Amino acid sequence: MWLVAITFFGLLILGMPVGFVLGVAGLVGIFDMGGGRFLMMAPDRMFAGLDLFPFLAMPFFILAGEIMNRSGITTSLVRFAAALVGWMRGGMAHSNMVASVMFAGITGAATADAAAFGNTLVPAMVKQGYSRPFACAVTAAGSIIGPTIPPSTLMVIYGSIMGVSIAGLFAAGIIPGLLICILCMMVIAGLGKRLNLPKTEGGPRPREIAIAFKESFLALVLPVFILGSILGGIATPTEAASIAVFYALFVGGVIYRRLTWRDLYEMCVRTTRITGVIFLIIASASIIGWWMTYNQIPQAVAEGFLALSNNPNLIIAMIIGLLLVIGLFMDINATLIILAPVLAPLTAQIGMDPVHAGIMIILALNISLMTPPVGACLFVLASVTREKIENITRSLWPFLLAEVVVLFIIAYWSDLTLAVPRALGL
Repeated sequence: MWLVAITFFGLLILGMPVGFVLGVAGLVGIFDMGGGRFLMMAPDRMFAGLDLFPFLAMPFFILAGEIMNRSGITTSLVRFAAALVGWMRGGMAHSNMVASVMFAGITGAATADAAAFGNTLVPAMVKQGYSRPFACAVTAAGSIIGPTIPPSTLMVIYGSIMGVSIAGLFAAGIIPGLLICILCMMVIAGLGKRLNLPKTEGGPRPREIAIAFKESFLALVLPVFILGSILGGIATPTEAASIAVFYALFVGGVIYRRLTWRDLYEMCVRTTRITGVIFLIIASASIIGWWMTYNQIPQAVAEGFLALSNNPNLIIAMIIGLLLVIGLFMDINATLIILAPVLAPLTAQIGMDPVHAGIMIILALNISLMTPPVGACLFVLASVTREKIENITRSLWPFLLAEVVVLFIIAYWSDLTLAVPRALGL
């Protein structure tokens, strides 16, 4: 165990990409077990780690989001959000949050949300008088709604490797995502007067809301269709994702006429790159995952936690703390693939529902997307807006605190978390 741990963290510190770090550490582990002949298992384990039909949903959801971004459908969603809440103090910040909820039902990826709104909403907020770090902080806080409200690539990964209902996870993610939006909007409202955030004169304008709704209707239909078909049992996540791509192409290319063949090529290349990185991590992690299972490391971790305490509430707090700390330093996909098989048996021993435990783990890791030093959304926003990460982080902490509060609410209030899955019979 020490040899594998030293290899893993040593290569990580040296800057090797996490997909290769996982693979090399796994190879060291199985070589130590049985020498060169055990290395023959590595290709087999990599193939087995990817040989899951639900994984096909990921590239389709990513491509659907790319098409929505490129065709300008995202802009229409932002206009509708602005019509709904833009009249409030800090209206553009509130619009950012509401738009993140709408956009989450299309892409399921936090970095896509951060990149899209970093290019559009952040400059618009700065022009209206918001500080750039605050605008970036609002965008970062809203971006993690993407992988929380379905569809979510993390839920697809977790459900596939742990044998948990993906439809159930999708349903359970709706309330946590809405709670994040509500609490972050409360933070914006609380900071409104202290930071003297811009305020538009007058109240909501029904005519503007109606016009914006009409313009964004085709975009709003897509998440309803995706979720409705999956939760209603009409389509699998993979089937719904592929239909979403067709729908996005039809709307963006035929109705809006904003897509070219060059756009399609660039979107496919970008989708391939993103998917390739995720799949490399999954394939490499399956090697080290097999090594951990063979050496009964998940059982040892569970016994270690239970040796400290048999109080379920304390164990849940320790799990959350572990995920938040590890999320500071590791890629979210790698962390999920490594720790899910370790922590899921522990949550089962303390009586947590598998869907409830999955949402808790996923939400804790989502929060790590906006925490330094390796928060992916922070790097995306810093790259897009040319703002320093340390400045964004200083403005981010009230939102980070609010989202941790949501995490504890979700972790300890199982009836709230599972309300939608139970209502749908999932």
